[in-house]
Amino acid sequence: MSFGLLKQALKAIRYESRHRTPVKVSRWFLWLAPGLFVKRWLLVSASGVLLTGLGLAIWTNRTPVFYIGRFISDFLETVTNIFPSYVSGPIAVAIGILFIFLGQTRSLGSITQVLMPEGDEELIDVLMTHRRLNRGPRIVVLGGGTGLSNLLRGLKIYSANITAIVTVADDGGSSGRLRREIGVLPPGDIRNCLAALADEEKLLTELFQYRFQAGDGLTGHSFGNLFLTVMSEVTGDLERAIAASSKVLAVRGQVLPATLSDMRLWAELSDGRRIEGESHITEAQGKIVKIGCTPPNP
Repeated sequence: MSFGLLKQALKAIRYESRHRTPVKVSRWFLWLAPGLFVKRWLLVSASGVLLTGLGLAIWTNRTPVFYIGRFISDFLETVTNIFPSYVSGPIAVAIGILFIFLGQTRSLGSITQVLMPEGDEELIDVLMTHRRLNRGPRIVVLGGGTGLSNLLRGLKIYSANITAIVTVADDGGSSGRLRREIGVLPPGDIRNCLAALADEEKLLTELFQYRFQAGDGLTGHSFGNLFLTVMSEVTGDLERAIAASSKVLAVRGQVLPATLSDMRLWAELSDGRRIEGESHITEAQGKIVKIGCTPPNP
């Protein structure tokens, strides 16, 4: 019975080795894919090692070409006297490739372990995705509300060259309260766009979108709105606060406010009423005949 179990275990090990090794090897070759600029730097490194050796030989008044050629000739003659060339040649090539493979995989593995300790995604996948998105089309979108953030969430899959110009006319909810009480530009729509373009951990994005359900003065506020408000006070304006928040969330692209002026929407209805404030306009009953903002050219 024990012999049968041992035999099954050996079969399982062989199966795992047959199915895992090609994947690891093929993924290693992805580092040589076009566009990652890895091959050229490997060539530069190899050239640097060669030039350093030649420079040291010249510095010590050696004749590098003669001595190197003589050493290689004597070494090859000794090896071929022991082993035939059709045996020693392939063995040397195989050992050289093995050393290169081990050196590169171990060094890249060490880098990956530091940069991505959780191991949720391979470093090569991150680099290839980053390179592909940076070569994506240049896209500019204008707007606000949930429609813009939903659009950005889809666009970031195809390009990192996205510029979102977001309206700052909101005066309802958490943004409206911060606008009235502190005098900052409404951060709500900007917060949604930053979260939509974020390439950071899901937990950090959820934290940015978290809305307080209790607390004196906190109920209804979102953490992201408060964060942007504080950053605006620290950095001096909303534009710098957005840039700092974009770094925290690893945003793909950039988010810009449509204006840094304290603008407010107004609308004239068919019955002659003039409604001021975005939230009041949406609540008003009647046909809009004219719409504008204060100041006229923010």
